[in-house]
Amino acid sequence: MSDNSEAQDPVTTSSGLRYIDSEAGDGEAAKAGDNVIVHYTGWLYVDGEKGRKFDSSKDRNQPFSFPLGAGRVIGGWDEGVAGMRPGGKRTLIIPPALGYGARGAGGVIPPNATLMFDVELLEIR
Repeated sequence: MSDNSEAQDPVTTSSGLRYIDSEAGDGEAAKAGDNVIVHYTGWLYVDGEKGRKFDSSKDRNQPFSFPLGAGRVIGGWDEGVAGMRPGGKRTLIIPPALGYGARGAGGVIPPNATLMFDVELLEIR
């Protein structure tokens, strides 16, 4: 298997979500209905570059768990984590419509912000 850590072009989905896999992972792919456990770090994405970090489960050393496809997280996460395999690492570039949209979030994420997340799928339950 080749090392995907070299810069590569992101995959762009029909919704506008972009993602790049840096590690494929092993086992069954995550699908809607699965409970997934991830580590993540989120940044604002401005002018095609990683901006200010706004959150990280790694900084808290506390993985985040959510039911995939249930609408409990932003749409970019439901779409972007689907298909990942345990041990996989993926960078998501999430347009505002799949993030927090025009409302932003809690003074931390401005309105209409594009977001970038590094996500590691730790486990599927």
